Amino acid sequence: MNELFPEIPRLYTAFAEWLACIVYISILKRRLSGWRLIACASGALIVQSVFLVVTRDLPIIFWVPSMLVAVGMMFLLIYMCCDITATEAGYFSVKAFVVAELVASLQWQVHFYLWSGESSHKLFEIILLMVMYGLVFFVIWLLEKRHIPEEGKLNIRQRELWSTVVIGAAVFFISNLSFVTARTPFSGQYAQEILNIRTLVDLGGYAILYAYHIQLNELRVRHELEAMQNILQNQYSQYQQSKESIELINYKYHDLKNQIIALRAEEDPEKRNAYLNEMEDGIKAFEAQNKTGNKVLDTLLASKHMYCIKNGITLTCVADGTLLNDMDVIDICTIFGNALDNAIEYEMQVENEEKRLIHVSLFSQKGFLMIRFENYYEGDLKLEGDLPVTTKKDKSYHGYGLKSIRYTVQKYDGVVNVGQRNNWFELKVLIPKNDR
Repeated sequence: MNELFPEIPRLYTAFAEWLACIVYISILKRRLSGWRLIACASGALIVQSVFLVVTRDLPIIFWVPSMLVAVGMMFLLIYMCCDITATEAGYFSVKAFVVAELVASLQWQVHFYLWSGESSHKLFEIILLMVMYGLVFFVIWLLEKRHIPEEGKLNIRQRELWSTVVIGAAVFFISNLSFVTARTPFSGQYAQEILNIRTLVDLGGYAILYAYHIQLNELRVRHELEAMQNILQNQYSQYQQSKESIELINYKYHDLKNQIIALRAEEDPEKRNAYLNEMEDGIKAFEAQNKTGNKVLDTLLASKHMYCIKNGITLTCVADGTLLNDMDVIDICTIFGNALDNAIEYEMQVENEEKRLIHVSLFSQKGFLMIRFENYYEGDLKLEGDLPVTTKKDKSYHGYGLKSIRYTVQKYDGVVNVGQRNNWFELKVLIPKNDR
């Protein structure tokens, strides 16, 4: 380490890391509250302080591993206190670490400027520490709170987490380079110069992470708006389907009425039984077959089933709808509505009505929620990236439904796969149950 001036006291660093975690815990959806939250946070402060003090005099080779352990403890504190996924906790832990580095560096730079490395009265040091930490962390709290959704979750994905980790690691490396060696083009030679580099790099790093965070938030809002627009655009289509379903019911009602008249006039028992069987088959087509245990799914399946009957498509479903009871209504409609619309759209192109087949299954398997959509498919499946090649004339809307499904499933840390098995197109959704 550079010995031109004393390092930031490890207690100051531990306090900064702890306060950075508290800033994010206060604006995220919390798992703990009351005395449990206080106890967890207090214990974390003690452990963080003891660890940083104990590792103060370790050789430089252990410096980076020690910092990684410190970040790990920050991750545990945020993850234990907040009702978020491990991916989201990792994302906010990196941000908290960069914030802590910035605040600790800024405070120590002001301290060094006021006392120029000379000893000072402890009371004045503590007052400066409290004032600087209080003001800067309050400003950061105000900035961050503006861009956290009301529900306190951002649905961070693995790709976004690793982008943040790379930025945080680069900021930490460059800002602390002068403490390791002065023999690089990016190192400082003198105390004030080194502090300036560290503070400015940390400030720049936080600005980058803040801008990235705003971008992620805007993308989330944009996706939600697109989903809402998709729902609104589908409302007219749903209305048309409902209208056609009512017309079909009226048509079947007229047929049944005539059959009842014929049944009353028929004296031959065999013909009467034939009429009854025909009526029973007609009624079965309109029975509430889709009693899955989830009213939203039942309603959606009933609507699609009626539409399929009108267009000569056989739709079957085996589903445990209770598995979706914790899923948002819009998300259920997005996944099942888009998947079934895509399947129905393709089956309408199949000339042989006997081959117009769609099957939906929903079940639990080895701690995962499995949703599988299968429909009869002719030819070989070709992919553009991870989307099937479109057969539509208007290619601008290609893959929108599948993209909406994928975005929705990623909110639950799930995955979406498409493939072909013999003459069946398969769309599989896999969601871990323990994260839902």
